[in-house]
Amino acid sequence: MVEAINLKKGMVFSQDGKLIKVLKANHHKPGKGNTVMQMDLRNVESGSVVHKTMRPSEKVDLVDVDKKTAQYLYGEGDTYTFMDTSTYNQYEVSADQLGNDRLYLIPNIEVQLEFANDSKLIGIELPSTVTMKVKQTEPGIKGATVTGSGKPATMETGLVVQVPDFIKEGESLIINTSDGAYKSRAENVNK
Repeated sequence: MVEAINLKKGMVFSQDGKLIKVLKANHHKPGKGNTVMQMDLRNVESGSVVHKTMRPSEKVDLVDVDKKTAQYLYGEGDTYTFMDTSTYNQYEVSADQLGNDRLYLIPNIEVQLEFANDSKLIGIELPSTVTMKVKQTEPGIKGATVTGSGKPATMETGLVVQVPDFIKEGESLIINTSDGAYKSRAENVNK
């Protein structure tokens, strides 16, 4: 058992016979009233995401999650295939299980497959950053600086990221997977 205040992104717990994965957990202190935990939770089986408020002292049953390193191979329809890098076994994960994590999947990326209870595959854990190419964005503005307001850019997987005005189509960027934010250009600009 663990208190809700100790739940963090990526943790899995059991509630009413269902496995629930924490997507986001925020400690919130309103101006009036008691402190609460505001969380985005995903039902592992159905893939449905709900926003839930819990008391910090509320207890849940934490589930042990085993992880295996795997390489993303390909996606076909709503199924994504991964290969365990040590045994070469292949695993299929549904789009519902992946949620928005599927927007960070580029060929050959290494992830952690997550298994709960009796080796039931429940999802993946992404690396902290990924490198992707810009597929489409508005043309750069001459004299644009890093401190500009930015513009949206669609990455090769369909992920839309807010980037600085000087970013052009075809550039490789480093994207933070926890919040989908632009981090930096991938290659050295001073070549």
